[in-house]
Amino acid sequence: MLRVVSWNINGIRSPLQGVVYEEPNNCTAMAMGRILDKLDADIVCLQETKVTRDVLTEPLAIIEGYNSYFSFSRNRSGYSGVATFCKDSATPVAAEEGLSGLLATQHGNVGCYGNMDAFTQEELRALDSEGRALLTQHKIRTWEGKEKTLTLINVYCPHVDPGKPERLAFKMRFYRLLQIRAEALLAAGSHVIILGDLNTAHRPIDHWDAVNLECFEEDPGRKWMDGLLSNLGCQAGSHVGPFIDSYRCFQPKQKGAFTCWSVVTGARHLNYGSRLDYVLGDRTLVIDTFQASFLLPEVMGSDHCPVGAVLSVSSVPAKQCPPLCTRFLPEFAGTQLKILHFLVHHKQDPVFKQSALQLSNQTQVQMRQNKAHMRSTRPRPSQAGSSKGQKKLMSYFQPSSSHSRVSPNLELPNLDALVTPKTPEDEVMAKVVEVQTKASKAEDEKDLRTSFWKSVLGGPLPMPLCRGHGEPCVMRTVKKPGPNLGRHFYMCARPRGPPTDPSSRCNFFLWSRPS
Repeated sequence: MLRVVSWNINGIRSPLQGVVYEEPNNCTAMAMGRILDKLDADIVCLQETKVTRDVLTEPLAIIEGYNSYFSFSRNRSGYSGVATFCKDSATPVAAEEGLSGLLATQHGNVGCYGNMDAFTQEELRALDSEGRALLTQHKIRTWEGKEKTLTLINVYCPHVDPGKPERLAFKMRFYRLLQIRAEALLAAGSHVIILGDLNTAHRPIDHWDAVNLECFEEDPGRKWMDGLLSNLGCQAGSHVGPFIDSYRCFQPKQKGAFTCWSVVTGARHLNYGSRLDYVLGDRTLVIDTFQASFLLPEVMGSDHCPVGAVLSVSSVPAKQCPPLCTRFLPEFAGTQLKILHFLVHHKQDPVFKQSALQLSNQTQVQMRQNKAHMRSTRPRPSQAGSSKGQKKLMSYFQPSSSHSRVSPNLELPNLDALVTPKTPEDEVMAKVVEVQTKASKAEDEKDLRTSFWKSVLGGPLPMPLCRGHGEPCVMRTVKKPGPNLGRHFYMCARPRGPPTDPSSRCNFFLWSRPS
């Protein structure tokens, strides 16, 4: 059996924090290995890794028992990025970064690019510059003993920000390029699996609030998926597109099967989300070899959950990893050049060396002469202070002659006779009174300071209660550009959920008064 898993990890270092917290003595490599072992897959495809090559560390990239492949964003740091981890028993025969072929190296490429005449070179370079696609090609053996080729396309499709409408065109062009490359691989005789975050909920059943969304079916991304995918069901007569949504093939009517939830609203608590992550296989592959397709909502660590599939085939590992494997990167392979390689020892000319030595000798002689001249012209202590001589330190501590001395025959009055002696009880009582007085004075000063600061700093106002549940609200800040940017408001603190669920968030809203 071959088990493949896809997970939008929302930062490859984010889930590691929980694992390292549970076992703080573990290093990052062991933590990453635990995550891979927990997913229990032969091939793990990760999206939104949010690492670039300059910050990728060896413990993240080199995991014992796996070979890994990364695609990085070339425009922004901490953005996008995908990675594929393959067990050594499922080592690919080829690996390639990007969909257009512009990022391909000379050896170990997947190939089969299709007709891309509708794209300019600049457009292809832009589509591949965000690190959104990674291809690995494997040899598989069916239960009949036939050896075939399987290509996995690990993708993180663009998200459309409502404030950036130009990203919709970018997303649709990426979809088009993805389909061209996948169909070219199919035409070359390879089986193809497209898995990852497609950033589109295909059907109303895949989105909790599809009924309230305007023109849900008219979304360009959903129309593209309509053309790419076959109709639901695995019967041969129902096929339209070249690919099948494997999860809906096995669970065509399963409601609440979501893979992404809003972290800000706490929507995962009530399963108020959408299904954006898919395992799409070509029709023949799904019908003949897919045994199951599943979601793993119990796996935490991201705003997405893993998805996967099980195929009734075995992997035939390659004898050597493709050149794109991270273990061949110079910084991890031990071939990284050091700064000493760029510092070449300079051989001096004999004549130049002799002249430099003479100049050094002349400089030293001149310095000696200058020091001798300074010593001869410096005034000696005996000459400078010959009239009075140097004073000793003790001379400053001798009693002054101007002060009158007390006569030894003068008798001072006996003061002890004028003061009434105190008993031990009186001394104890005096000390107690003194301590109590100091404590009372300190307490009064503390109360005075407290009342002063309370009058100056009123402190935060109590949170208003929402009308739906009568519970304290939570304060939020407007982040959307516009006239209300930066303003604070109050809303129900409960997690977001369906309007029919009384335990979900109510519609209470109140602007905060400016301070």
